[in-house]
Amino acid sequence: MNDSAEILADRLNNEPPIFRGLSNSELGMVLKVGALFWVPVCLTIATILGKTMMGMGAAMLMLLLTILVSGSLFQRIKRGRPDYYYQHYLMLRDVFLRVKTNTKNNRIIRYSGTWGVGRTDGE
Repeated sequence: MNDSAEILADRLNNEPPIFRGLSNSELGMVLKVGALFWVPVCLTIATILGKTMMGMGAAMLMLLLTILVSGSLFQRIKRGRPDYYYQHYLMLRDVFLRVKTNTKNNRIIRYSGTWGVGRTDGE
């Protein structure tokens, strides 16, 4: 009985996948990015062709396809990996790219000296 309580508690700390390997926040991100890309592109093309309302339908169709493809991609990326693997991978890649290009806006700690935990010896 104790083992099942540990498993349940561990699963409560993470967002569950709700659609094709996408969690709620990832699905929201895919929807926002897809809509920001596909709606202007499809509306522009449809307006040039003289069918503006058809552009909205095309944008919704492309957004649906984007969700399906990105869901399959996220399933492949997450398979067999620990939780939050790709987020940490992207964060570390970003840090290493900034170090490689020598930009000043990186998140690496640069400190030379002694480190402490703020405690003193018996005082």
